[in-house]
Amino acid sequence: MPAWRNISLWMDQLDEPLVARASLEHDLDVNVAIIGAGYTGLWTAYYLKRQAPELKIAIIEAQTAGFGASGRNGGWLMGNLLGEDRLLAGLSPEQRRASFDLLHAIPDEVAQVIEHEGIDCDYRKGGVLYCAARYPEQEATLRAYLAKLHAQGLTDDDYRWLGPQQLAEQIRIAKPYGGIYAPHVATIHPAKLVRGLARVVEQMGVTIYENSPVTHWQSGSLRTAKASVRASWVVPAVEGYATTLAPLGRYQLPVQSLIVATEPLPASTWDEIGLNRGQAFGESSRQVTYGQRSADNRLVFGARGGYQFAGKLRHNFDLTDSEVELRRYLFGELFPQLKKVRITHAWGGNLGMSRRFKPHMLCDHAAGIALAGGYGGEGVGASNLGGRTLADLILGLDTPLVTQPWVIQPGRLEGLKAWEPEPCRWLGYNAIIRSFVHEDRVLANPNTAPWRRKLASGVAGFMEGFMH
Repeated sequence: MPAWRNISLWMDQLDEPLVARASLEHDLDVNVAIIGAGYTGLWTAYYLKRQAPELKIAIIEAQTAGFGASGRNGGWLMGNLLGEDRLLAGLSPEQRRASFDLLHAIPDEVAQVIEHEGIDCDYRKGGVLYCAARYPEQEATLRAYLAKLHAQGLTDDDYRWLGPQQLAEQIRIAKPYGGIYAPHVATIHPAKLVRGLARVVEQMGVTIYENSPVTHWQSGSLRTAKASVRASWVVPAVEGYATTLAPLGRYQLPVQSLIVATEPLPASTWDEIGLNRGQAFGESSRQVTYGQRSADNRLVFGARGGYQFAGKLRHNFDLTDSEVELRRYLFGELFPQLKKVRITHAWGGNLGMSRRFKPHMLCDHAAGIALAGGYGGEGVGASNLGGRTLADLILGLDTPLVTQPWVIQPGRLEGLKAWEPEPCRWLGYNAIIRSFVHEDRVLANPNTAPWRRKLASGVAGFMEGFMH
């Protein structure tokens, strides 16, 4: 059996035997066949069953529930959607406000479900702190971002500026220039949530087959090595593993994010740092950092990973020394007292990135295909929204969920933007990332001349524009 406990800190901490459910050994005929027992697949099954308990639903999983990003992520449950500002830009002020409210309510929706279903996943809604914490340019970037959000109709109740002293009331970092606080984020134990959801949907009558990789799928059916499934609806809920199910890999590429976790830290250390309400935090750079204080008092900290040529999945997540040390350097710049702390876990995972960074949800009633993805690293919360939306789309319900701008109309794969062919993707990715790394190195050096700082940021910003 695969060493599933080694996937992440979260899977290692599960107080349950990681024994595989039965694999698919015989042909099936169901109403809904879901590929993947991660968050998207499980939430879709949950909301379908809650509204239409008569449906016969099967989930076909290549490994075990939580093997993918659902058991490996940083534990941020965000009331956001990647690129929401661009997605909502064309709406009226009233529509935009309603859509923001829908997104911001995601953590509360999850909280209601886990309370109702008895899922203990260390849920704490402490909000998020986006910090200007390593060089002064971060303050200007964050203030511009805040002004943009307020121009879209959001208020201090949604995002508010914290000066250095106000920031220190929640998190104490070495070089505080200020930051943004938003309340619409919770932190969780990801593996407890995904494994708990799997148990809940089973109790509702959903059958989960594990160790059953899907080898082919199409409208109305799918196949594994040993059996076939006929279904009125097929839901490929594979996110970062879209490349395994052609043609989904044209629209959603796997990129990697990498995370480390320290040993549990003493109360005296946390008294120095703060984060006593389960707040998520990150520092505002293009390194895309994210962290939280876990329920057992570890620092869990991640940052941007990589992309492999031709969109290949990364399977080996034994992080190299340099991968670990980059993350140690980044959190050590924030918390110098942790520069020598022992790191007990280091891992990563594949996540799905759609072209132009646009998450998508779609439903093709003629073909009986529904899917959601392209969450771009924000899938813990977005997958709940995706599952609710797919359930309403499949059931033909007229709700606010199905009319949002991230729902592709008409609901066909061809409505998604395809990625460019190789080597364009590889060359573009590396050029962009190198500009980000150069910018960070230049700005992190306080002795860099002002013109060099401005040039590095200008080049990085120009390159970032190509991604959108």
